[in-house]
Amino acid sequence: MSTTNEKGVAELASDELGNGEVPAPVSNYMFKMDMRIIPILGCTYTILFLDRTNIANARIEGLEKSLNMPPTGYNTLLWVFFLPFVLVEIPSNLLMGLPRVRPNIFLGINMLLLGIVSFCQGLTHSYGGLIALRFLMGIFEATLPAGAAFLIVEYYTRQEAALRFACFFCFGVLGPAVSGLLAYGIRNMDGIQDMEGWRWIFLIEGLLTVAISGLVFILVPDFPERTKILSKADKEHLLEKLQRDKGDQKLDLKSVNWVKVLTDYRIWFPTLMFFCCDMTAASMSSFIPTILLELGWKAAKAQVMSIPIWLTGLVFQILSGWISSRIGWRFPFILIGISMVTAGWIIQLIYSNNRGLSPAVRYFSLFAMSGGTFLQMSMTIAWMTNNLRGRASIAVGTAIILGLGNCANFVASNVFITKQAPFYPTGFRTALGLTLAGAAICLIFVALLYVHNQKLDRKRRDQGESAIDAQLEYRYQY
Repeated sequence: MSTTNEKGVAELASDELGNGEVPAPVSNYMFKMDMRIIPILGCTYTILFLDRTNIANARIEGLEKSLNMPPTGYNTLLWVFFLPFVLVEIPSNLLMGLPRVRPNIFLGINMLLLGIVSFCQGLTHSYGGLIALRFLMGIFEATLPAGAAFLIVEYYTRQEAALRFACFFCFGVLGPAVSGLLAYGIRNMDGIQDMEGWRWIFLIEGLLTVAISGLVFILVPDFPERTKILSKADKEHLLEKLQRDKGDQKLDLKSVNWVKVLTDYRIWFPTLMFFCCDMTAASMSSFIPTILLELGWKAAKAQVMSIPIWLTGLVFQILSGWISSRIGWRFPFILIGISMVTAGWIIQLIYSNNRGLSPAVRYFSLFAMSGGTFLQMSMTIAWMTNNLRGRASIAVGTAIILGLGNCANFVASNVFITKQAPFYPTGFRTALGLTLAGAAICLIFVALLYVHNQKLDRKRRDQGESAIDAQLEYRYQY
């Protein structure tokens, strides 16, 4: 296992929470940070997934028929959302990282606009209008997950980040679960004010997004060097700890070596891994309600039966994040997640070739896919940020992995072909292939980090034990 300046980190007690070795002031401000940062940013992520997946719930409540959508209309609504989502994230994170920009204002405004647009989806009476609204949603939503991840990285050391990302992504897993529960209740509003039930899904969940945006304005803290949630002494301690762990965190766009940042393999390999695992997440978010319908449940029961699937992902994220934060390894957990997802896709593929497969077995496979997928997502982002230094690299890295990594949604929306339902052979084969590709990319990334660490070890030995240099002490984490 490779860590960063282990002696310094141990002295600062930055990687432990809740044990007797941590000095009281450190434990107190770490807890204060956790309670202030993770819940509010996590709530934004819950809302994002709620707004993203409510269209799947609206679909089984009659959206397509009501708007007279073409056969490929639903798939179009999915990819038109992710087109601006991918393009906006990098400039958005760079803008948020500038000295004059305050994260609470930046994230709050975008979330407010997202809620308004989401609400308007329930008022549209045309397929074209819904396409336009989905495009706008992609713009405003793009600023939020990458911005939230960026802010988390800014406050925590590499060792601390894994558990925080696991908690953060757990809020995302709650989004589809809450969406399914709300959709189950809201569907009973069908006919109120002469509006269909699917419209109420968008209206109520849009209003909820607007309400949460108010909390974002109030509760999201500034960057560590300007934060007001810590005392002066605690802030100085935090900044010293972060400096030792990750180096300079200031963002000066003029001094950034953009070629070096944009060609960094430590960004692109995790991004490819995230892309591969997000293929499963995108497929599940968009098609689980429909698959459950095809297993024989009615719309109301299908909404409820989707909830435990998402909660399984939450449990696996918390457990893996907690264990990983203590042993300092990331890639073994990612490989475990890939194995679970592979098993799930194999079951789905067998079903597409053998119609006699028990629905219970197919339902079970969704649990394996959920647990394995969301475990990978949080661990992959933590692993990437663990191996980046400097605010520019972190801003670009978190934007790229959540932007280009989400391009899997383009693939999912086009390979899960409506006319192939409920067997989706093209979708299942594509998803299985990408899952296996993710395993290969993970192993190559580990090998590259190992080789890089060996070079740093040799350089450290050549300089001699008396040479004290932050770069020589730095080691990439596995």
